[in-house]
Amino acid sequence: METKDKSSNCVIDETSARRLRVWFDDYIDTFDMQDKELSINIALKREHTLRVCNEIAYIGKNLGLSETDLVIAEVLALFHDIGRFEQYRKYRTFVDSISVNHAEFGIEILRENSVLTTLDSSTAEFILKVISYHNRAYLPDGETPACLFFSRLLRDADKLDIWYVLTSYYSRSSEEKNRAIELDLPDTPGISPGVYKGIMSHSVINHSLVRSLNDFKMLQAAWVFDVNFQPTFQRLYEKGYLDMIRDSIAESKEIDDIFSMLRSCLEERIFLGNVSGLL
Repeated sequence: METKDKSSNCVIDETSARRLRVWFDDYIDTFDMQDKELSINIALKREHTLRVCNEIAYIGKNLGLSETDLVIAEVLALFHDIGRFEQYRKYRTFVDSISVNHAEFGIEILRENSVLTTLDSSTAEFILKVISYHNRAYLPDGETPACLFFSRLLRDADKLDIWYVLTSYYSRSSEEKNRAIELDLPDTPGISPGVYKGIMSHSVINHSLVRSLNDFKMLQAAWVFDVNFQPTFQRLYEKGYLDMIRDSIAESKEIDDIFSMLRSCLEERIFLGNVSGLL
């Protein structure tokens, strides 16, 4: 496979990468794990972070990225949710709209702790910029190709693990509820008209339209329209995440129609990618 170089101006050597991994582990250890609710959700986000590191490596290797770019990708994954830990400790929620934007909060934490100061300034600013974009509804126009590429790479890896976390949780529906995962949303039947209309028009769903847990599940399913790379589509298909989300929602023709359309879109993207070599 041809090795592709996407960030020729950004370099992190293995010594720096190792130091950043150690800082991450030490930072997590500063949280009070005697607090049961806090410890559960800190562990949840730590495990999520490590799996996103694995997912971004999986996508990057399948795209033929250079070793240099794979290290950049790992660091982006390692720190993309660094704001989540303090967010939950301080506000007891992962809902940005009632607490803080966790990406911007994470950048503040990285700056305040001088985490990236051993890197050259252009690499550090590149990392912070990509992190700042990972949770936005849309990527901005006018960015460099490298910034957009790594932003899409991080967003794909993040989605893959969020699908894993949420579908695993939904399959254990009889167990104790986790308010943080469900964003304190009511578990009411059906979905909101705006969510239905948005998905059927092949649109990513804005959080402002979410009124219930079912709406939130449909928002996750609609991420199919915001996936960028062929390995991500393939992973989504092989893991069966769409079917698992569907199985967590009560029977409804409206819901069936949505998932039938989503499966067709997913299969079409996989087929087109395999035929044409699309990313």
